[in-house]
Amino acid sequence: MTVAVYPGTFDPIHNGHIDIATRAARLCERLVVGIYDRPNKTLLFSVEERLELARRALADTPNITVERYNELTVEFCHRVGAQVIVRGLRVISDFELEYQMALMNRKLSPELDMVCLMTSLEYAFISSTIVKDVAKAGGSIDEFVPPHIAAAIADKYRR
Repeated sequence: MTVAVYPGTFDPIHNGHIDIATRAARLCERLVVGIYDRPNKTLLFSVEERLELARRALADTPNITVERYNELTVEFCHRVGAQVIVRGLRVISDFELEYQMALMNRKLSPELDMVCLMTSLEYAFISSTIVKDVAKAGGSIDEFVPPHIAAAIADKYRR
């Protein structure tokens, strides 16, 4: 059984992430969306909130599970029995970082492979940071995230 991990902070998960996850789920028997709980950046949502938002967003794809992790991604992959790491590529500059991470992961765990999926054109400009910036400035994010996530973001900025 092929198990893949799609790791990230997903703060919050958006339609571009959902697109990559659902497409990756067609390529494996089980996809684990790994929510990293100790990123080196300021987050809008707690790990518990990010888990719940992602679970709701991906609930229609039965072979996707969402789990938190706080160890190296390769260690998380071993823990869940994954053979593949999935990453999404939006723009050319993403490639350099993903390539470096792939080489490091290969050095740490040679048996793991990395698969990069190109984002669908309609999501190429979306990032969690941009979604949050638009929402914070009062713009509509309805076409970039599922309704429950737009509501959660609006609630955070109202506080």
